Amino acid sequence: MRKNPINLNTVLLLVVLAGLIVLYILFFTFRPSGSAEPGSGDSTEMAALARPRVVFVNIDTLNEHYEFVRLLKENLENTGNRLQGEILREQQALEKDAADLQSKYESGRITQSEAQQRYEKLMMDQQALMDKKERYTQQVAEQEYKMNIELLDTVDSFLRRFNQQYGYDYILAYRTAGEILIASDKLDITQQVLDQLNQEYAARNQ
Repeated sequence: MRKNPINLNTVLLLVVLAGLIVLYILFFTFRPSGSAEPGSGDSTEMAALARPRVVFVNIDTLNEHYEFVRLLKENLENTGNRLQGEILREQQALEKDAADLQSKYESGRITQSEAQQRYEKLMMDQQALMDKKERYTQQVAEQEYKMNIELLDTVDSFLRRFNQQYGYDYILAYRTAGEILIASDKLDITQQVLDQLNQEYAARNQ
């Protein structure tokens, strides 16, 4: 009776098993005596090293309590109030002139030609006032933009120096209704950053 030939899959399986046995013997023969078992503390330490160190700063808190921000906002508000007051006074003066013109024309104290000339002058003054209001609005917007850039540069410069000591991988910006929805309080370094920022600001302005 003819014997069945050995199946190719069976041969490959035997070869693989033999290779595994050899590797198993080599592993336990030549493994250094001080090496750790799989699942030991080394894997935990490596995982800890691979995990990035992340913290965050609450921008809302900085905007509210950083003295430099308070000064910048106060300057911006003073500029806005001064320019708005100037526009309001000129607008009130124009309205008064318009009411005076109407009163004189209706009472016959000025001719129609004189009234027309004064009316055209009032329209020119009104347009000039609108142009001024637009310039002032742009001026306040530019001052606010420069304020934000100055603030960002100041905080960025501080955080770079701050992080030379602590070596965080990421310092995130957290704000209400921002991109970060939930953040653990354990990662919050806002108060520490705020205290040091205010200390540096006070030292610069002594």
